[in-house]
Amino acid sequence: MFDIIKAAGWPIWPLLFASVVAVALIIERLIVLRRDKIVPTGLLEKVVEAYQKQGVTPQLVDNLAKDSPLGRVLAAGLRNYRAPRPVMKEAIEDEGRTVGHQLERFLTTLGTIASISPLLGLFGTVIGMIEIFGSQSPSGTNPQQLAHGISIALYNTAFGILIAIPSMIFFRHFRGKVEGFVVDMEQAAARLVDIVHGDRELRPKT
Repeated sequence: MFDIIKAAGWPIWPLLFASVVAVALIIERLIVLRRDKIVPTGLLEKVVEAYQKQGVTPQLVDNLAKDSPLGRVLAAGLRNYRAPRPVMKEAIEDEGRTVGHQLERFLTTLGTIASISPLLGLFGTVIGMIEIFGSQSPSGTNPQQLAHGISIALYNTAFGILIAIPSMIFFRHFRGKVEGFVVDMEQAAARLVDIVHGDRELRPKT
């Protein structure tokens, strides 16, 4: 591995840094963006059951807000359960935007790495081409410098593409998961608003 890095020259170091950051972000998002942590199954049903039995209490709201991102959204609605429907919905939407923004944490960085990695590889390719042209002299070609230039060009190009492909795959995967979580939270919040205002009864989610 060290021989490859040495052959690729100094342009490989930004790519190595980008790869380490990308791997760290992917692992962190895989741990954080789990359905059971974001939108726990049956949470809405438990909230409605507690609301119907004891009403809205500070303890219920606090425990709900600490439970999960979905709990935070539902807690925002329960804090305004006495308010008119538009006010309750606005409070839920405000909290939902905050939660959605937090769920997208680091995704911009991962997407940026996916976009710039091929450019960093291309930069290494340009450096390698400069080395290749520099090997030409009136007295002939320097084989060692020519080989080094080719190594820089090829290794950096390949490594840039190698970083970009998985980074883009996971970026799009995480974006899709976040969008799905947001939709689930919106549906749960809408059901809570309807139940609190007496427009519908709790039914199993289909």
